[in-house]
Amino acid sequence: MDLAQFIKATGIPLDGGMPDTPWPSNLALYRRNAVSDLESHLYEPVYCLVLQGSKMTSVGRQSAAVRPGDGMLVSHHLPVLSRITDARPDAPYIALVLTLDLGLLRRVYAQIADTLIPDDNAQSLAIAPGTPDLLEPLARYVNLASHPLDAQVLGEAYLFEIHYRLLLSPAGGMLRNLLSIDSHASRISKAISEIRAGFRAPLAVPDLARTVGMSPSSFHEHFKAVTGTTPLQYHKDLRLLEAKTLLTDGTHSVASAAFAVGYESPTHFSRDYSRRFGNAPSTEAQTLSA
Repeated sequence: MDLAQFIKATGIPLDGGMPDTPWPSNLALYRRNAVSDLESHLYEPVYCLVLQGSKMTSVGRQSAAVRPGDGMLVSHHLPVLSRITDARPDAPYIALVLTLDLGLLRRVYAQIADTLIPDDNAQSLAIAPGTPDLLEPLARYVNLASHPLDAQVLGEAYLFEIHYRLLLSPAGGMLRNLLSIDSHASRISKAISEIRAGFRAPLAVPDLARTVGMSPSSFHEHFKAVTGTTPLQYHKDLRLLEAKTLLTDGTHSVASAAFAVGYESPTHFSRDYSRRFGNAPSTEAQTLSA
């Protein structure tokens, strides 16, 4: 099965419409009708298959184009810069997004762990063409939305196969590393969870390194290898992304957004925000109120 056959089999509309039948909560169709400026997002562990259009993604110093037929596999929660580069109202950018089930991945991994070799060059955001052995179960899973009884009986089996194929795929190296007991990728995942849970508080990197059983220098090295950024920058990015949400939903002023995410100085916050997003938070707030 190639991309054209996948689209035909699933009936996913490429004209900007939405599927007739509601999908399960772990599936989504992402659509943009025009090219975009550089945007910052926090990606969760997902598999994203581009059906039409293209975009550029960047994690740290790693940058790559994602085109039709490419699948993007994200193993950790990552601050990602992206820009839609090919999209029009009559041919929008469209991507199918599947949220990964880490519990299911661990069950799959437990059955095949002895056959896997660690990938020292793995990336936490990896891009590879969707292969027939992955597209076929993914198409079957999408089509379950129209067959509730089949979904109840077969849904988990199809998901199991999809996660199995992702683990073994060329893009699945970091997922395999993540699931390896006491691996560096696994320890960094635990550190990311700690940062996300307490991002409003100051970050003490030596304490965090000690929590996950690593020296500060080793922690810094492996954190950057997995996420493409430093622990302090990751912590700052989480604060700024949360502040952007507060500003764009119109619930906070610049100062209150700064304090809400843990900044002690609105001036310092405005400087960091402008560097990250390319415009001042006050400008964003004014745009919303206009």
